[in-house]
Amino acid sequence: MDITVIGEGAVLAVPDLLRLQAGVEVRRATAGEAFAAVRAAAARLSGALAAAGVAPHDIRTTELSLGPEYESYPKVAAYRAAQGAEVVVRDLGRADHVIDTVAGVGQEARLHGLAFELSDPVTALAEARTRAFRDAAAKAAQYAGLAGRPLGPVVSVTEEPDAGPRPLRMALSAADTDASVSPGRLTLSVRVQVGYAFA
Repeated sequence: MDITVIGEGAVLAVPDLLRLQAGVEVRRATAGEAFAAVRAAAARLSGALAAAGVAPHDIRTTELSLGPEYESYPKVAAYRAAQGAEVVVRDLGRADHVIDTVAGVGQEARLHGLAFELSDPVTALAEARTRAFRDAAAKAAQYAGLAGRPLGPVVSVTEEPDAGPRPLRMALSAADTDASVSPGRLTLSVRVQVGYAFA
């Protein structure tokens, strides 16, 4: 006879990386004009980000679209073109500056959202696994005691899939930061299924 329990462990960590979803969008009378204009705006955006200290390998194109807008089908009123980019900001102290840089490109600029991450979650996840395993061991010992049986060795360990780091809202006073965006903290969690034999 054996027993299987689920252990959970979580660790709070401060993010050190920002992924910014940005881009440019234009509307022109013809498809050619729209495509040329959006490519020119995207080049201005890339140049501005480079001037703001963002490395070329931290800018990735995520969207390129071109299509008609109809006044009343099939009559075309104009053509809209868009080009999106994911921008990785590795110095969070410059996050506001990078965001302002995108906005400063002009009326074509678009901001679609942002996400904070850990560049290296290995250490935090290792601690979360330790906590999850200890939680499972404590539960198994409790159940063994309730059953009046000595707990034997571990016979199986399975780490369950997790949705990844979860944001945790953290209140900041005005004295903490002058930035308009705050990374807060992330919760990194691990669930582990552990099977024990009864001695």
